This record gives sequence, C-alpha cells and structure tokens, in this order.
Amino acid sequence: MKKPGVCVLRADGINCDEETYHAFENAGAECAMVHINQLRRGEKKLSGYQILALPGGFSYGDDVHSGKILAVELISFLKEQLMEFVNKGKLIIGICNGFQVLARTGLLPYRRLGEIKTTLMVNSSNHFECRWVNLLVESTRCVFTRGMAGRVISVQVANGGGKFYTTPDTLQDIEDQGLVVFRYAGNDGSPTLSYPANPNGSLNAIAGICDSTGRIMGMMPHPERCVGKTQHPNWRRLPDDISLCCREIFNNAVEYARQM
Repeated sequence: MKKPGVCVLRADGINCDEETYHAFENAGAECAMVHINQLRRGEKKLSGYQILALPGGFSYGDDVHSGKILAVELISFLKEQLMEFVNKGKLIIGICNGFQVLARTGLLPYRRLGEIKTTLMVNSSNHFECRWVNLLVESTRCVFTRGMAGRVISVQVANGGGKFYTTPDTLQDIEDQGLVVFRYAGNDGSPTLSYPANPNGSLNAIAGICDSTGRIMGMMPHPERCVGKTQHPNWRRLPDDISLCCREIFNNAVEYARQM
C-alpha cells in the first residue's frame, strides 16, 4: 500500500520541522520538507500530498504578530491550492506556531480564509512557558484524536503567545459545535483555568481546536516531541498509554489518509 504523503511546511524561523517530519515518518507516512518559496514558485504543489503539517517555531521571527506573515503569504499566494486541498477532504495540522498560522488564515475554526475569528495572544504570565502539561482529550469528530476521548495526556508546551482568545459569541459557538479538541488539565484530569496547569491563561482552558469536519486541527502543545516513550522526562514512571499517546495523533492521521 502506498504511503500517504505529508508536506511539512518550512519557512524562515520554523524550528520544529524535523521533529514533525520524524513523527509522521514514524507513523508510516512519506514525508517531504517543502519550503513556502517552493510552493510559491510552483516547484511543488499541495495537490501532491494528503496531509499538510505546519510545524512550530517562530515563522519570520513572529514579527508583527505570531504566525501572521506566513498566514498572509498562504492567503495571498496559495489561496486556491489551500481551498482545493481542504475541499478534497485532506488533513491539516498546525502545531504551536502552526496553530497561530491556521487561526490567522481563518482555516480555524470555520475554514473561511481571511476571516479571523480567534487568536493566540501573549501568555497571561507575560513570559515564555516551556514545560510539560496535562491535556484532557475531548470527545469530538477530530480525525487526529480518534479513540482518544477522555484520556489525559502529557505534552510539552513551549510558547510565549499561546493564550486562546476570542469573542464571547464565537467562544460559545465553538463550544456548541464541539470544536474543542484539547483542554489544559490539572493533576486530577479536570480542565482548569488556573496557572501553572493552564500555562497561558487560555479561555475555557482551550489548548487545541478543530474545524467542523474534524480534518483541520490546531494545538499549542507539541505532540511531535513525544512519539517515543523515552522522549518523556518521566518515562520510567509513566505507563505506556500515557507516554506514547502522542504517537496516536500522527498514527490516526496517516491511517485516515491511507483510506482516501
């Protein structure tokens, strides 16, 4: 069976591309590092892939606003390719800076390019947060978390601007549609607004969301940094279903893409 193709998007300042590549390769995908300029010049086409991955980092130094410049580039030069990719039912994942980009393009939460309804703001702590946090996996239609609902997983967060924020009306609509995929959780596994379990002050403890189809997902923590048991600092003490669950996010995506 042919391996699904993953486009790991690169741009100046992206620094989690190799980890993302490894995570999808480990899940059985055929990965390619693709620079945004290769897409702009037509050397590569999004149509050649089944999954688009926007890794973490600081695209273009996060000048102006986190993820904004890359988002503008995607909307301005690749709008038709992006919409064709989405309309064909293919998968998109944005991690950390990639989540910021998806929010800035309008692909999340409503798949309306150029319409920004949510944002990731500067952390309430006003400083960079880099540590392991607990995430509660919600029951949603999200392709990436199939079979994971109800679990509490341990994932590394590393951002200075990961506070999920939107208007009260949009927040309520996101909740009503069941688009919240991950919430920051305390030691008891319950969603929390309290620091430090909620590292950035996100509204409703939101750490990740998807669109209504479940095929586009963005999350602030970094699952690609823990797809092997020994990548977790407490791997000797954690059961396998906790320390390896991040791998399932990529396995689910690749398995879905195989059936396309």
